[in-house]
Amino acid sequence: MTETSTTTADAGEATRSQLATVEHWIGGASVSGESDRTGPVYNPALGTVQKHVRFASVADVDLAVKTAEAAFASWRDTSIAKRQQIMFAFRELLNARSPELAAILTSEHGKVLGDAAGEIARGLEVVELACAMPGYTKGEYSENVSTGIDVYTVRQPLGVVGIISPFNFPAMVPLWFFPIAIASGNTVVLKPSEKDPSAAIWLAKLMQEAGLPDGVFNVVHGDKVAVDALLEHPTVRAISFVGSTPIAKYIYETASANGKRVQALGGAKNHMLVLPDADLDLAADAAVNAGFGSAGERCMAVSVVLAVDSVADALVAKVRERMSGLKTGDGTRGTDMGPLITREHRDKVAGYVDVALEDGADVVVDGRGIEIDGDPDGFWLGPTLVDKVPTSSAVYRDEIFGPVLSVVRVDGYEEGLGIINASRYGNGTAIFTNDGGAARRFQREVTVGMVGINVPIPVPVAYHSFGGWKDSLFGTSKSYGPHGFEFYTQEKAITSRWLDPSHGGINLGFPQHE
Repeated sequence: MTETSTTTADAGEATRSQLATVEHWIGGASVSGESDRTGPVYNPALGTVQKHVRFASVADVDLAVKTAEAAFASWRDTSIAKRQQIMFAFRELLNARSPELAAILTSEHGKVLGDAAGEIARGLEVVELACAMPGYTKGEYSENVSTGIDVYTVRQPLGVVGIISPFNFPAMVPLWFFPIAIASGNTVVLKPSEKDPSAAIWLAKLMQEAGLPDGVFNVVHGDKVAVDALLEHPTVRAISFVGSTPIAKYIYETASANGKRVQALGGAKNHMLVLPDADLDLAADAAVNAGFGSAGERCMAVSVVLAVDSVADALVAKVRERMSGLKTGDGTRGTDMGPLITREHRDKVAGYVDVALEDGADVVVDGRGIEIDGDPDGFWLGPTLVDKVPTSSAVYRDEIFGPVLSVVRVDGYEEGLGIINASRYGNGTAIFTNDGGAARRFQREVTVGMVGINVPIPVPVAYHSFGGWKDSLFGTSKSYGPHGFEFYTQEKAITSRWLDPSHGGINLGFPQHE
């Protein structure tokens, strides 16, 4: 037994040594750092480890922060025109080479190539917004507030900022933050998810190719050790985060206690209310696309359809019909939905089907054990539809973060609105109706930060800001849009008086108010 175990261990070590390791990116170069801890990076469609990722120590994070701090002195003094030119160059490179990035996303996250392309397109919108940085970071000027006295404001960068991004959008979420931070004159340390880290490195190298000076954009990988090192580092001025609600709360409280600005976007349980007058074909299409796109692993996925009783049977039938045409499998094979990110997450999500049955719900479509177009060892779970879900069930309450769509039946608008407003989450919601009055009332009364009217995933365009309410956002700073530029700059007000030689060098205005 001992001999066999040793042989197996040696074989495993040999296999590991043949796999590439994703290293940190510090000062414009690949850096291994001092830590020898690593984590596996899977291909979810195969169920196998394809590479490893280096986990940063506290000293490794400190090196990245100090490198960013050193680069800040010259980067903040780089002209607006030059910073803008670099962002334009980055935009062109990203647009031209997006298929490369999409392939990385599909390989490490598992989402189909179409979803990967969509993720990049939404990130590209924010890059284009960052190119418009001069209009968002300019100050204001008030002349002659008192005789001979002017008051004006300027917006200046913070310094070193940290970004902690999730596994579900390894390109888009970093792109929500770092282009605006860098265009505004800050330097960045990004800690991407250790589950799919390669996109961050690819983006950092592309920024270098676009002309960004070394040290302005750095990437460190790792787990809680790296996260806490960023949250506690005295040089890091701000933290941007997207992830689950418990972690968002931890990030917000820890970073705030360490004197930092914080953007902390948390979890969601997004509801879609379907009224009797809605176009049921449109609503069914929306529910399927919003519920199962990217395998449901997105914070703006529709998790709950609130169907008014009079149309619930017809709506469920239409959703079920559309689900029958979905193909689950390897994202490179033209399928509609890929695997989940890890085996553990797949098993956790699949477990909610049993919970639904125990709680008296009807499992209309069971995604377990479906036929897939891919390797049998992949982390598969097909689209799942559960009807008549009680709001007391964990299937309703929990953020499942997978391809499980729940239907809760309601007697009308008032009950549906009450259920949404009683939720602890307030990220996104939607109403499907042809009644303009009902839609207007809904947008006014619902306690959710992003609202869709006959639009299932109401993610704002880049020149508006993204963020929810309640336990979906900690603090007040949303991401990108005007909020993004406000977050990554600080306003300085200047009151100025110059002596006027035409009056003998005597200022006539202060302290008089004329």
